[in-house]
Formats: sequence, structure tokens, C-alpha cells
Amino acid sequence: MHEKTLAEQSKALAAGEISSVELTQHYLGRIETLDPQFNSYITVTGDQALEAARQADARRAAGDFNALTGIPLAHKDLFCTEGVRTSCGSKILDNFIAPYESTVTANFRDAGAIMLGKTNMDEFAMGSSNENSFYGAVKNPWDIKAIPGGSSGGSAACIAAQLAAGATGTDTGGSIRQPASMCGITGIKPTYGRVSRWGMIAYASSLDQAGPMTRTAEDAAMMLNVMAGFDPKDSTCINKEVPDYTADLDKPLDGLKIGLPKEFFAEGLDSGVEQVVRDAIREYEKLGATIKEVSLPNAALSLPAYYVIAPAEASTNLSRFDGVRFGYRCENPKNLEDLYKRSRSEGFGEEVQRRILVGTYALSSGYYDAYYRKAQQIRRLVREDFTKALSEVDVLMGPNAPTPAFDLGANTKDPVSMYLQDIYTISLNLAGLPGMSVPAGFVNGRPVGLQIIGRDFDEARLLNIGHKFQQVTDWHLQSPTGLTA
Repeated sequence: MHEKTLAEQSKALAAGEISSVELTQHYLGRIETLDPQFNSYITVTGDQALEAARQADARRAAGDFNALTGIPLAHKDLFCTEGVRTSCGSKILDNFIAPYESTVTANFRDAGAIMLGKTNMDEFAMGSSNENSFYGAVKNPWDIKAIPGGSSGGSAACIAAQLAAGATGTDTGGSIRQPASMCGITGIKPTYGRVSRWGMIAYASSLDQAGPMTRTAEDAAMMLNVMAGFDPKDSTCINKEVPDYTADLDKPLDGLKIGLPKEFFAEGLDSGVEQVVRDAIREYEKLGATIKEVSLPNAALSLPAYYVIAPAEASTNLSRFDGVRFGYRCENPKNLEDLYKRSRSEGFGEEVQRRILVGTYALSSGYYDAYYRKAQQIRRLVREDFTKALSEVDVLMGPNAPTPAFDLGANTKDPVSMYLQDIYTISLNLAGLPGMSVPAGFVNGRPVGLQIIGRDFDEARLLNIGHKFQQVTDWHLQSPTGLTA
């Protein structure tokens, strides 16, 4: 049953071929047996999951159900879940039991979906490899010597290892699309404001966006149907009607205009990755699409602008973790200043401390105009580049990352090389646009995804484009070896 997609599992539940309790028990058994080698989960909520599964079976028996009722899913460990540890992959929140439920996880709970547990992640979503977790690095199921991508690496790895049919992720600079690409799964970052951020512990508030991670575009559409929508508790959430994302999945692609940003195919892109991406684009030509080269002239400025804006917002958001109100507190502080300093230096990891310091510097007196204000001006130029390019074509396509998944430890001592992994994804977060990764092939046995970028609130179109590709290819159906349990 774990080899079935989320949509196929939903049909099996509806047909009475399996119960939610049986499906949940099956996944919990696989997690117990297989996950020690991947480390994709931080917390497994077995008892809670089985109770929710019993309630889901009762709902189905009573005729009160929808497509996700009884489906076991996983949640990235930065969504607050009432009564369950929410750690953000950090020592400073290792003992934090959330007293309330995030809107995203509440939506899934109300739909009758089952939470198997909370997935591993880079600490406070700061990282591109999932090596910055207090709970240890996540391993890529396709090759355990490789990183899974980050920061939603635990969610990506658990789906690739078939330890859940779907999982939530968040994307601040590529943290859904890049791990989806590196683990051979499908992931979509919705338009900023399409999904509520309430109860999602913030890294960079103007960039963070939650989205689904699944094996197929169809599954992602089913999850996004539950995730998307206006939330009055979130001031950044858009009050805009939500379509049925599954309705137009089979719409033909005749006449689709695809733009290829020339900046995405320049120096620095691995030749194998480029070949996989261009082969995928040729499949779209067979489906009736036309190709046009476009330009994003300020794309190269996205990376430095992002690494001013995101750390600046992080330095503000993470100031609440001080050892006073909740979370980790140092032993025997001498005074209040010692409490602050030692709680934070002992509780935060190296990468988080680096970004807090960068952000605090950028916001400090005398440097705000030179750095933060200038970065925001660049952000506007990046947005205008996308607006112009997407006025000429329907979508943009390119790679998600310049290389396939690299070996664990390869870039841990070189922050700049690590930051460059986000060079093709970051600009999208600065612009607030939706983006998607679909499996497109392999380089040396490691997966590579195709990135698809759309206009504001064009998620249904992206899912349609991804789904049509998956109807004529089988990259999304392939799975790592040795996953029998």
C-alpha cells in the first residue's frame, strides 16, 4: 500500500479495500523499521495517529468524509501542533510543547487526515542540506551518503522512502523545491499569501510560504485544496477565492508558451542537470508547447539581496527565544544578561547564530540604508523582471539547483557554496510567485527536478503542467531500492 500514491490510497479507502487504521499501522511499522537510516522524523506520534485513524474510519462509515479523510501524512516540525513537541530542528525548542494548532495542520486535522509525526529540518529552516538540525542530518533515500536538500529535507526524504504519502513543507528561498528535486518527488511553493502562516514558526516573514510535498502533481493538488485559503488570523494571507486544484489537471497544453531564462542556463550549472532539464522541456514541446528564451537581468542580484533580507527578518523573529518565556534556558545564570547570552549561544546552532548576526548588523544604525533598504530596492527590480518575462510567456522553466544532491559534509565548512545552492530558487521568493519542482531524471543515480514558475495565484496551471508531464514520463513513479519493510 505504501507504493500507492495519495490519490490511489484515497480511492482504496473509499472502496473499503483498506481501513485508515490498517494504513496508519502499516506506515508506523515502516517508520520504525526504516527511518533510523534516514532520520527523516524528529517525533513520531503513533498513539495519536492510531486514535485519529479510528475516528477517520468512523467518519467514513458514517458517510462524512472527503478525499483526505484517513490518509496518513507528516508535518514539517515548524508547524505548531497542540500537545506535541514543535522543535524547528533546534535545541532551543527541544522541550517546547505547542499550546495551540497552526492553521495548516488544523485544516488537515479537520479534513480527517492523520498526522504520523513531525519531520526533521534545518534549524529554523536555515539551510539547503538538512545538515543544520539539532537532531542530526537527514540522509537521502536514493543514496544515504548524499544530502536530501533543505530545509524541508525530512519531509522530502520521508516521501522518497515511502514513509508517508505526503508531507507539508515550507519554502523561504527554495526549501520545498530544492529538496523535492534532490529526492525525486513533487513539491509546490504557492504564491505568497495563498496559504496561512499562522502557527508556522517564522524564519523570514515576508518570504516564508507553506506548501505540499508529494510523489505526484495530482497528490499535491489534493493537499493544496486543504491547505489554501484565507485566514483572518494571518495578516499576510490573501482573501481570494480558492479553486479546486484537481479540476483542470488534465487540461491540454496546446499553445502553452514556456520561457527559458537565459540566466538559469549560464556558467555554474552542472552539465548533467542541464541535460535533464532540457530533455524535460523537449517533452513539453511534444505536448504542444512552444519555447522562447527570456531574460531576468537582475537574477544575479537575488542571492545577495536575499541574504540581507532573510537574516534581517530572522534576527527580529528569533529575538523572542531568550530563555525567559519558553524553550531552552541555560543552567544557573548569574544575571539576566548571562541568561540571555548563554541561553541563546547554547540553544542556537552555528548557522542560525551566523544569520542572526548578519541580520542584526544589516539593521543596525548606519547600515540599514546601505544594506537592508538597498536589498529591498533590488527585490522590487527582481519582481519587475518576472512581471516582464511572464507577460511574454505563460510559465518559466529551468533547474532548481545547480547540481544534484552533494555528499554529506561536502559544503558544511563553506557557507557561500551552500548558499549558492539556492541561486535558481531564491528570486521566486523575493517576487512572491508560485513555483514547482517535478521529477525529471537522474544524474549519477541522484534525482533532478524541473522547476516551473508561474504568475501570481497560478498554482492550478502549474499543477496541470506538472500532471501532464507525469502522464508521459515515469520519473515520479521510481523509488529507491532497499525500501522493503
